[in-house]
Amino acid sequence: MKESILDVLLYLFEHYFAEDAAPPLPLGDDAALRDGPLVTELTEAGFSTAEIHKAFDWLGVLADQRPVVANVRAHGPTRVYFGPELDKLDVECRGFLLFLEQQGILGAEQRELVLDRAMALDQEELDLDDLKWVVLMVLFNQPGSEAAYAWMETQMFLDEPEPVH
Repeated sequence: MKESILDVLLYLFEHYFAEDAAPPLPLGDDAALRDGPLVTELTEAGFSTAEIHKAFDWLGVLADQRPVVANVRAHGPTRVYFGPELDKLDVECRGFLLFLEQQGILGAEQRELVLDRAMALDQEELDLDDLKWVVLMVLFNQPGSEAAYAWMETQMFLDEPEPVH
């Protein structure tokens, strides 16, 4: 059995969100969702019920925390990471977040939402690929972030990502 919230989220993203296909039930309908056909499909795909419910909770928090898209400042204050963030996100991940912020892909509020959602995953450490998926899911959920989402999606699926100048 697959035992990761991120695995469930990636399955949902790849099968529903990325293809603009609507899930069998609206994600906001918590009671119907937890016993509905989407749970059955995910269970049949090999996910545990506990991980499915944790993934739905993760998505619910993401939906509730949509920041207002503001002007992205490329030269704002530097984010200082501490304790559990340093343990979970290595130098490569932290550098990637700084890069995204400097390039105007993420604003400070979006970066904080990415960090919040990354820290909410049940993994002790995240590698860069996992973090990129979290960024992609956050951008997908942000109104007004279509260009940033498209750029991020391109970077993830190209064999050699394009450099940004």
